[in-house]
Amino acid sequence: MNLTRTLIIGNSGAGKSWLARRLAEHLDAPWVELDPIHWLSDEQSIPRPRGEAMGMARLAASQERWVIEGMYDVFVSELLDRATALIWLRIADAECVANIRRRERGSPPDDPRLAAMLAWAVGYRDREGTDGWAAHRQLFEGFAGEKVVLWERGEILRFAGSA
Repeated sequence: MNLTRTLIIGNSGAGKSWLARRLAEHLDAPWVELDPIHWLSDEQSIPRPRGEAMGMARLAASQERWVIEGMYDVFVSELLDRATALIWLRIADAECVANIRRRERGSPPDDPRLAAMLAWAVGYRDREGTDGWAAHRQLFEGFAGEKVVLWERGEILRFAGSA
């Protein structure tokens, strides 16, 4: 697989950042997270102005090599024509929730930010709009380059080890 410019999509907690970090290290390429591009303030859930965020995403994708990960179809669809590979992490929602709980284990159980993240992950398959399963399926099916779906953690580990 030509991973020179790789996009990784999937639900919150699916392992996009984990895989992107490893692929970027292996490929000696920049790792770009779409969360800091999308959110001006993640803590207060304040999105960055769309034009500014889109400019940042396009600048990242203008490089010769990169691994970009995120779930924001509005950005991913703009970057798709530069990508050489698309990876869709289609991990079960329950596993995504467990991963978020592990990642956020220092958060108080009544933390509203944690509750929002968990609700977001649980709603992935039913969510309408650009950040849900149906939008990711449409992106994946329409991508003409090399692509792969990874269904569970073991597959992600094996893929990361073989890249």
